[in-house]
Amino acid sequence: MAESERVRFMRLIVFFDLPVNDYRRQRAYRAFRKFLIHEGYLMMQESVYSKLVLNEGASTAAIARLRKNAPSQGLVQVLKVTERQFSSMVYVTGRKAECEEVDTMESLLVI
Repeated sequence: MAESERVRFMRLIVFFDLPVNDYRRQRAYRAFRKFLIHEGYLMMQESVYSKLVLNEGASTAAIARLRKNAPSQGLVQVLKVTERQFSSMVYVTGRKAECEEVDTMESLLVI
């Protein structure tokens, strides 16, 4: 298997702060949020979304799609971490079970 095809699970964490002080900007905010959900990002907190990707190539493609669909105004940031780093997240307040959703690359086969 080529190095670029190697499976190395990574997380993309998207942070955004978008202006919503008029109708046009509110519309851009909603469109960006819908784009994130459609692309498979899960909300971790308000304005913080994460997505599990297979490898570096998939993360590069996902970031390119983010750049293409990000609103022209506001701040959108992406942090790329390995799955191991993500799984070592420390919860200062709250509990993991309260905010955890199914977010794995495992498939379900129903016969």
